[in-house]
Parts: sequence; C-alpha cells; structure tokens
Amino acid sequence: MTLLSALAGDAEIAALLSDAAQLDAMLTIERALAAASADAGWISIDDATAIDSAIEGFEPDWVGLQAGMVQDGVVVPALVRQLKAKVPEAHRAALHKGATSQDVTDTALMLQLGKVFDLYEARLSGLITQLESLDAAYGDRSLMAHTRMQVALPTTWRAKLASWSEPLVRHLRAIVAMRRSLLVIQLGGPVGDRGSFGEFGDAIAGGLARRLDLGLATPWQATRDPIIALGGLLAQISGSLGKLGMDVTLQAQNEVAAIRLEGGGGSSAMAHKSNPVNAEVLVALARYNAGLSGVLAQALVHENERSGAAWTLEWLTLPPMLEASGASLRLAALLLEQIRVVDPD
Repeated sequence: MTLLSALAGDAEIAALLSDAAQLDAMLTIERALAAASADAGWISIDDATAIDSAIEGFEPDWVGLQAGMVQDGVVVPALVRQLKAKVPEAHRAALHKGATSQDVTDTALMLQLGKVFDLYEARLSGLITQLESLDAAYGDRSLMAHTRMQVALPTTWRAKLASWSEPLVRHLRAIVAMRRSLLVIQLGGPVGDRGSFGEFGDAIAGGLARRLDLGLATPWQATRDPIIALGGLLAQISGSLGKLGMDVTLQAQNEVAAIRLEGGGGSSAMAHKSNPVNAEVLVALARYNAGLSGVLAQALVHENERSGAAWTLEWLTLPPMLEASGASLRLAALLLEQIRVVDPD
C-alpha cells in the first residue's frame, strides 16, 4: 500500500478489482461457458469435464500473461493458450469455443462489480444508520444556516442531516436497481451477433447467465451506456459525500464552531490545530471522480463492432472511480464518528 492509497484509497475495493480477482472471474466464466455449451449440445459432456478439470488445478504463468497483454492488448488470448496446454488434446478445441476475448473480459467485470456492489450497499446502509443516530442525538438542536456563504436564518441540525442522508438513500436504491440492469453477461462472439455459436448461441447465453447468476442480455460489446451510467452514479455517490465533507469543514471552522471533530489531523508547525482531514479528502475524491466521469463518458464512442481504444480508456478510468467511491464511503463513516455537535447555548 502506498502512502496516498492509505489516505485516499480502499484496500477492499482494490482487492476485488485486482489482476488475481479478474483472473479468478475469467476462469469461472470459462468453466461455466463449457458447462453451458455442453448443456446446449455445442460441445460434449466429456469436453466440459476435461475443461473443468484443467481449470481446477490451473496455475497461471503471470509473466506470460503480462507478455500476452502487451502483445494482444487483452489478456484472454494468452490465458486461453495457457489453459489449452492443460487440456487433453482431444478436448482443446472445445475450450472457449465460439467466444471472443471481450465476452470473457466484460463478463468478468460484471462478476467483480457484483462483489463491489455488495460493499457499497453495506457501507451506504451503514452511513444512513449513522446519520439516523446523529439525528436522534442532535436533530432538535438549532443551527445557523448559511446561503451563498453568508449567515441566513436559523434552522435545525435535522434539516442539515437530512440534506446529507436523503441523497444516500437514493444512491442505495440506484445501486439495487442497477444490479438488474447492469450486471448481465456479455456473449456475442467475434462480431457480437452470436453467429459463431451456430444455432446454439441463445441457449448457451441463457445457460451461462444462470450458472453465473447474472442477467441475460443481448450482446453489448460496442454499446457501453450502462457502464457510463455506472460512472455517473459513482460520481453522484462521491459528490454527495463531498458535499457532506464540505459542510463539515465549514461547520468545524474555529470562527463557526458549530461542530467539533474528535481526533482531527495534526500540524507539524501548529500544535493547536485539529484539521478536518477526512472531510477534506471527501471533497478531493468528489472532484476527482467528477473529472473521471467525463473521461469515462468518452468511452461511449466505439468504432463499428469493437473499439480497442474506447475499451482501453474504460479500463484506465472505471477502476479508479470504483475505488475512489469506496474510499469516499469508508472515509465518510470515519468522519461521522468524529462529529460532536456544539450546543449553541
């Protein structure tokens, strides 16, 4: 872990998006694809059994996979070559039969995102509960509102806390809904029409979806609007938490002193200071994700049936957004634990 990732990263999310996690997902997909293909009659049961056995004891050559990524721009061709070397020759042609690299890569992402969503939902629910506890403790207390950075009129902490919690409730609902719309298989074959599976394409797709517990969808390899919608939601999550962080930073100023933060950050030169570090990082992450969301939106532009450039841009942009959103949720929980409302009387 780097020093910066200790401050603004998320080890749990990073692990779910790691190369090892992606490879595990890809192997799960190849195993499920073989089983679904055998169920449909595309390959034999003996083929599927041989593939399953080869995957069960497979140990990847990571140096070879890295070289393959450099050569091919995607890791799946090198992975399939390594797997085929472990499958008896009579059954090798059945491995990955009809599929293309994007089928495996995109579906692996969906498996990884399912686990990321589990963490997001748990953390959002936890934040909502924390805010409810703060409301129970401080909701009736008065608070001077500020509009356009100027003193406005008295309000209550209940109103302030609601402005933090209500967006989180909406984001939680959105993630639950997105599970149904986003977490689907990708199975299109080389040009995205399932023609490489002959008459068995739809049956194999249905079987693959069932075995992976993902939704069934038509091929979407060049239509990435669901991924861009996810990026928008991630920017909203981190943005809402950035709003919370900004409010806390302002309310904790010595001149305002509406709240006190337990365990604030220290200064190397001014021992009296208690800096709102978690709140500040929430603001930074919100602005970071907002910028990345715009970059990710450019990955909508695919040339014809597949774009290597747009796909690579997505790989460069989406994982940092997922980790930044996880970090925002993690830091917000720490920040809420620090808040002590100061009695204005």
